[in-house]
Amino acid sequence: MKNLVKAIATAAIIIAGSNASFAQATATAAASATIITPITIAKTVDMNFGNVAVSATLAGTAVLAPAGTRTTGGAGGVTLPATVGTVTAATFTVSGQASYTYAITLPSTATITSSGNTMTVNGFTSSPSATGLLSSGGSQTLTVGATLNVAAGQASGTYTNASGVPVTVNYN
Repeated sequence: MKNLVKAIATAAIIIAGSNASFAQATATAAASATIITPITIAKTVDMNFGNVAVSATLAGTAVLAPAGTRTTGGAGGVTLPATVGTVTAATFTVSGQASYTYAITLPSTATITSSGNTMTVNGFTSSPSATGLLSSGGSQTLTVGATLNVAAGQASGTYTNASGVPVTVNYN
């Protein structure tokens, strides 16, 4: 009789355990990822405001548009002489995944120097502005202009900056 009670108890445990295993279900999902072409930016042309004449008593600005054209502003202390010199907006080639959009981040300010004298460059603008769209071939030209702030009596010389003007692009 003891063996019969043991057999019934063992069977009850097996049946109870088998009911619990029928109460669960399992499914699987596949995992995947698509690696896209990394976004890159390469400078093709440096920014150059060209020749700028200054007043001895008035400050002013030279505004370089992304299209490469110049105008003056400020208090009238800047004129653009007939001998223009080299005038170019900064030009970059952005490359990456075809037909993707990207965000453009421009610097807020830069300083250019000549023999210890400085000028500030700010008011950066770009074309396209804020967001670009890579072509079906995966590239786009990005041009950048800015405002050159010239002090009254600014010392003559060729002003440059060693660190460059950083332009950043990121996929949206």
